[in-house]
Amino acid sequence: MTITAVLDAVAGVCLLGGALLSLAAGVGLLRFPDLLSRMHAATKPQVLGLLLILAGTAIRLGTAVDITTLVLVGAFQLVTAPVAAHMVGRTAYRAGLFRRDLLLTDELAPDRRSP
Repeated sequence: MTITAVLDAVAGVCLLGGALLSLAAGVGLLRFPDLLSRMHAATKPQVLGLLLILAGTAIRLGTAVDITTLVLVGAFQLVTAPVAAHMVGRTAYRAGLFRRDLLLTDELAPDRRSP
């Protein structure tokens, strides 16, 4: 088995794993009951799935320019997805677009805030 075949197999595993995680994120967006739960499905498995797809693509392409571009795409996604999820979560909480019965702890409730 040559090194090219091994790299192709690793790239295939990364691409398949990334695709499955992205599929799981899509299913979670459709199946989860409220906005706060859907927010997790939209960020966590989706970002990891994208990073796996980028890693598989970088392994398969192998040129410095392509890998640099893919690293920048991954870094941008890692920086923006948590911030966007945080802002969506805060906005949903303030607008009351969540289900209180699904929260284990409500740290933003008025009775829990310090004076």
